[in-house]
Amino acid sequence: MKSAVLPGIVNVASVPHRSPFRYPGGKTWLVPVARRWMKSLGTPEEFVEPFAGGGNVGLSVVFEDLAKRLTMVELDEDVAAVWRVICSGRGRALASRILSFGVSQDAVRKVLDRKSSLTLERAFATIVRNRMQRGGIMAAGASLMKDGENGKGLLSRWYPETLARRITALSAIRQRIDFIQADGIGVMRKKARQASAVFFIDPPYTVAGRRLYTHSEIDHELLFRVAGKLRGDFLMTYDNVEPVREMARRHGFQTAEVAMKNTHHAVMSELLIGRDLSWF
Repeated sequence: MKSAVLPGIVNVASVPHRSPFRYPGGKTWLVPVARRWMKSLGTPEEFVEPFAGGGNVGLSVVFEDLAKRLTMVELDEDVAAVWRVICSGRGRALASRILSFGVSQDAVRKVLDRKSSLTLERAFATIVRNRMQRGGIMAAGASLMKDGENGKGLLSRWYPETLARRITALSAIRQRIDFIQADGIGVMRKKARQASAVFFIDPPYTVAGRRLYTHSEIDHELLFRVAGKLRGDFLMTYDNVEPVREMARRHGFQTAEVAMKNTHHAVMSELLIGRDLSWF
């Protein structure tokens, strides 16, 4: 087993954002690390994100041609609606809805309270919720922003032109993206024998008992066991805490601490886990 600290601090603001989502615990900061990992592997056939969420790492990989295809897996029905719309060729329609939306407390609450069976409307509501609720928290019970940045309130995180541009760019490469709405561990099991697939594993988590996502609880021991059976390489990211380091030791995995600077300029560290981290 190897334990290391990657030199330098990754500043989130310096990394291109490909995803329309903002996520607590999002891995935009990990993109430079993922580039280094992927370049050590050549150009794999398939890059799999079993817990895609906002998907910025996988989207960066496919945009930069570091893998031939991206497979995104997400269980959450609302988040899945966004990826279904984009991957089915309706991204421009979603972008148009975003560009034409007039933001106000009443308009936002009307969108969030409306229950629609239409995937496009559900996708639009999901983007609104993700942008308007505090911290991008998607779990039930999260409140809307009040003051926001510089007192801008709900407009603080609503950048319609930027969102539309990202969604349109994703639509242009949708033929290289497969989306599966399913349990991530189950998909890992199905693809475990594919030596040409690599896996970026970023499981959902809780912070101080607070649920950040709709599906926050997974069997972490099972996840580590399944990861150990993958024929293809994998890179896992977790909270840098002793119980996780202990699980990694028991499974014979290597670990590395990676420092990052968030949008508030606070320096934090997370734990990378892999079978072979010699590419550091």
